Amino acid sequence: MIETGVINGRFQVLHLKHMEYILAAKMRCNKLYIGISNPDNMHTRDSVNDVNRSEPSANPLSYFERYQMIRGAMQEFKVPESEYDIIPFPINCPEYLLQYTPKDAVYYLGMYDEWDEEKYKILRSLGLNIEVLWHRPLEEKGITGAMVRNFIATDQEWAKFVPKSVYRYLTENEMDKKIKRLELMRIEEKMNACF
Repeated sequence: MIETGVINGRFQVLHLKHMEYILAAKMRCNKLYIGISNPDNMHTRDSVNDVNRSEPSANPLSYFERYQMIRGAMQEFKVPESEYDIIPFPINCPEYLLQYTPKDAVYYLGMYDEWDEEKYKILRSLGLNIEVLWHRPLEEKGITGAMVRNFIATDQEWAKFVPKSVYRYLTENEMDKKIKRLELMRIEEKMNACF
């Protein structure tokens, strides 16, 4: 087992596939840094490999709200607080990345699509030690944050796709309503663009 690992994601909304990724990385290191990408508007950029990642509807939750979700889920999954930390991870602004993250860590990635390939290249360009946890076809990705946001917006069942603590946090703080409003605006804009 290595000493320090780092993973990253937008976690817009933190779901059970995210937890699979987080826990798989945690099993390989003593201390895991969980990086939140697109931590704020200043560190959010477009990418040809993930065209929606900078859209407001794809980023409804603040850094603080995602921090709270992750922390709650880690408690739910019984990971001791001393074994992880949550940090900003401005992957779209690699010139700032090492101001937030440890250079001597192992950076864990799950590979599914072109955006994952782009992240791999960014981290490699910084001379970081990368370990690919898995390389799977896109059809094996399973639930995504976009799917959860869409389920919330269209009043479909979504609780079963997220940790119980995340469901409680979002509904008790009425963030599900904010997600629904932004996602419905996105759907409407997309429909209007087609006509």
